[in-house]
Amino acid sequence: MAEEKLLTVREVASFLSISEKDVLDLAENSQIPAYKVGGVYLRFKKEQVEEYKSKQAKQPGCIVDAKITWKEQLGNFIYFNDFYILAGLLIILLVAVVYRGL
Repeated sequence: MAEEKLLTVREVASFLSISEKDVLDLAENSQIPAYKVGGVYLRFKKEQVEEYKSKQAKQPGCIVDAKITWKEQLGNFIYFNDFYILAGLLIILLVAVVYRGL
């Protein structure tokens, strides 16, 4: 039996050409069926995402038609990686303090 590969939020966002936050909003509003793997990770079936895209393509002015701008990409990056950015800055600050103390 071949296991079906489920798509991540990032893969769905790329496939639909929308932001990752928009994908989360669509899943939260039950516009795209989503599944939690391990109770934490949100995943999507490719067939259902393709069906959503084809259904939305028939409607003018749909969210799928909107192209993601670099500002939205930067916002998504900061939104999903804020902990790592903050941790990196803290490490740099601590290294600078230790280096000056020596």
